[in-house]
Amino acid sequence: MENLLNVCLGIGLSAACGFRVFIPLLVMSIASLGGHLPLAPGFQWIGTYPAFMVFATASILEIAAYYIPWVDNLMDSISGPAAVVAGILVAASSIIHMEPLLKWALALIAGGGTAAIFHGSTALLRGASTALTGGISNHAVATAELGIAAALSILAIALPLLSIIIIIVLLLFLMRKGVRKLVTWKRTEGASR
Repeated sequence: MENLLNVCLGIGLSAACGFRVFIPLLVMSIASLGGHLPLAPGFQWIGTYPAFMVFATASILEIAAYYIPWVDNLMDSISGPAAVVAGILVAASSIIHMEPLLKWALALIAGGGTAAIFHGSTALLRGASTALTGGISNHAVATAELGIAAALSILAIALPLLSIIIIIVLLLFLMRKGVRKLVTWKRTEGASR
């Protein structure tokens, strides 16, 4: 049961990395410093004061960058690979008692994959927001992403099973939206021929 909770914790934090790269790492650092989050061997550095300072500074800079028009779209392209790496890192650091091969396979597939899916979705949303409103509504998108990243990070640590349920619901919602867009596009494409 402990392994299941650790995997749920890692996936929850990885999903949060898809919204903001450094917020989940900052929340992990705070929780570890407070003694609420044990970290896997080799990852205890996340729960140190120097790491806390680095994550806090990086979080502030990341948050500020997403509120600067057009820089937010640039950040989406830069932070895509960073979100995947952070997703892998937080997943691997949360899985404590597991064979290394299985741990890293889960971290790569579930952690990195979850972060990539959510980051890709938010990048598409910001691109649509920029195209439709000239970037005026991107502040609302940035605020929503920040809130989701923080809430999901805290929820993943406090209630890992609930965080997985929320992630599954969000994934199903994204899949449904994606299928609808694909069907609409196919109909439009078929009608134009």
